[in-house]
Amino acid sequence: MQASFQTPTYNFIVDFNSSRAAREIVRSLPLDSQISVWGDEIYFKTGIRVSLGQDTTDVNIGDVAYWREGQCLCVFFGATPLSKGDKPVPASGVILIGKTEINPQEARQIKEGDPIRVVQITPPEEEIRTGQPAVPNKKLSQDEIDALVKQLLEEKKKKQEEKQ
Repeated sequence: MQASFQTPTYNFIVDFNSSRAAREIVRSLPLDSQISVWGDEIYFKTGIRVSLGQDTTDVNIGDVAYWREGQCLCVFFGATPLSKGDKPVPASGVILIGKTEINPQEARQIKEGDPIRVVQITPPEEEIRTGQPAVPNKKLSQDEIDALVKQLLEEKKKKQEEKQ
């Protein structure tokens, strides 16, 4: 399960894990919200209430989590105000729901109050097996297509640079 996280300054892909919390969130997509920033963490309200999942404060750069207290998604890309080093530390327990290869330099361009749109780009496993579309008759807008193409090209370029 994958989703594109789209902001005015930076877009990135998240690979969701197979947890029940992640599946509940993906089922609720697309999602529009506004960014809040806490150190090198962005988070935003979802309006989604996830009841099951193991809370942890042990997160790493690139982790995507659900913060039950605020009903928010959190993306960690560096130190937070509670960090003692470079490793992020959430304000309180979160449920890990995915990973991203977020670029910290580019992520720092995301500002408090920026809009964010989260769009599913891979249908859930059950729908792959049944052949049913994830969202019947859902077509991506040109902006969504452009954002996905840009992100895929950035990832391809990054992988090529890592090979050199």
